Amino acid sequence: MPELPEVETTKNSLLPLLNQKVMAVTVYQPKLRWPMPSDIEQLIGQRLSSLSRRSKYIFAEFETHSMLWHLGMSGSFRLCALDEPLRKHDHLVIQFETIELRYHDPRRFGCILWLNEDTQQKLIQPLGPEPLSTAFNAKYLKEALQRKKTPIKVAIMDNHVVVGVGNIYATESLFNIGIHPAQPANTLQEKHIEQLTLEIKRILAQAIQLGGSTLRDYTNAVGENGYFQQTLLAYGRAGEMCVNCETTLENIKLGQRASVFCPQCQPLKV
Repeated sequence: MPELPEVETTKNSLLPLLNQKVMAVTVYQPKLRWPMPSDIEQLIGQRLSSLSRRSKYIFAEFETHSMLWHLGMSGSFRLCALDEPLRKHDHLVIQFETIELRYHDPRRFGCILWLNEDTQQKLIQPLGPEPLSTAFNAKYLKEALQRKKTPIKVAIMDNHVVVGVGNIYATESLFNIGIHPAQPANTLQEKHIEQLTLEIKRILAQAIQLGGSTLRDYTNAVGENGYFQQTLLAYGRAGEMCVNCETTLENIKLGQRASVFCPQCQPLKV
């Protein structure tokens, strides 16, 4: 699933669409996680005025309407020439003046919705703070974790605690500061919470700078791969040697997700 750095990178790669007018909208498959709006053709004639991101959602502001886009498990946006052949699983095409925006989603778990009071209330308002914002700090995280007995990795991947810290970036953050992913969240010492807050920010900022992670087929809207995966020290390396102590990295399941860690560098403290 594309995580926060991939969504931020995708959003940035769509910036060439700003101030372009929508000339046509074609829906090939309306049934995604939720059905696409039946009146999506209202975009025709409107210019795209801004693009922003909240968690893993992209907000697309047009002149009189706003949209909320989510890539789901396998979704992606591509900027295509007007005459480029369609691919299987291209479900939506928005034709702008000089280029087309195409939404591709084999598993159809993403969403294309109007951004309105209903979607704001259901999807946006329950979200925790952005990890790269000043609202996400050690004081906030300490308060958020103090009653949570869940594993720390599960806690920091909870979008109600902080948004966008997916499996890759949670695994790397915990490895880099020596915290076991199964450590109960409410047992972390204050100094470790401070370290974790700073490391999450550092890891995500670095991942955005490197264009996200291309582990399977992720590319941004102009077909560029991410390069953060070249820096991974723990994620996906179970059975390999730890780069710090040469202990074999192990893997456990937490919250139905693989959690790779070093038993020597990340001891579970009880």
